[in-house]
Amino acid sequence: MGRSRKVTVSTDVHGHTAGWAQTEPAPPVAPDPRAAAFFDVDNTMMQGASIYWFARGLAARNYFTTTDLARFAWQQLRYRLLAREHTGDMSQAKEAALAFIEGWRVDDIEVLAEEIFDELMAPRIWAGTRRLAQGHLDAGERVWLVSAAPVEIGRVIAARLKLTGAIGTVAEVVDGAYTGRLVGDLMHGPAKAEAITSLAAVEGLDLGRCSAYSDSANDLPMLSAVGRAVAVNPDAALLRQARQHGWEVRDFRTGRRAVKIAVPSTAAAGLVAGAVTAGMALQRRRRDSRAAAERRATR
Repeated sequence: MGRSRKVTVSTDVHGHTAGWAQTEPAPPVAPDPRAAAFFDVDNTMMQGASIYWFARGLAARNYFTTTDLARFAWQQLRYRLLAREHTGDMSQAKEAALAFIEGWRVDDIEVLAEEIFDELMAPRIWAGTRRLAQGHLDAGERVWLVSAAPVEIGRVIAARLKLTGAIGTVAEVVDGAYTGRLVGDLMHGPAKAEAITSLAAVEGLDLGRCSAYSDSANDLPMLSAVGRAVAVNPDAALLRQARQHGWEVRDFRTGRRAVKIAVPSTAAAGLVAGAVTAGMALQRRRRDSRAAAERRATR
């Protein structure tokens, strides 16, 4: 059976919007059809941030230079290293993400995401986390990724891992291209809990029978919404909460991998997205300047 490419968008009575895209049909016979597992992506399923690896792949394809990326990332890091998550940070991250995708065709993003996943993301999937997901699939449960990345990119990752589907940020699409506007808000923090609650209502899931996996205290609302919460490669704040609540902890990092710089996740996502946006804008300016020079030379 082929994979579904349909993206479902749902808005609840409180105005919360989420999108999910199923990649594989549900198991024909499920021991517990009302159970599912939800996995965060960045540093839970994959080493590092998916948007960072996507940006690296774009740089390798000359959408912008790695020097541009490093310079802009460092400039933003200087100002954001001690930032805390608040409305301003979220707004900046949202604006950067919108500027990045505006005008891109959905099909082009998905093709690039497939190529970049195979090249840069697949080698960085945590084998231990992948085994946890497979255990749920083997038990006849559905497995969903939950990510702040655009749902189309999440769908590619889920399809490559042969999972059920992905929940992600929904960007408005008109005539097959992104408009630069979001439908709802970024899939971050409490939005993840709201999204899995909406999905559970649509899919007939009982969240009390479901599991959730994450590395970050930002996902406490999602972890608290299910019957079984698991901290995977947890940051210090989540580790404290996991011990307090008696949650299971799985750490697949070894040695220096377990040492993390404490950059708030929203700020980190914003600086990468901002660097990507700035780099691509710089490339466009250079291209426009070259075109103008060529026109002057032919006069």
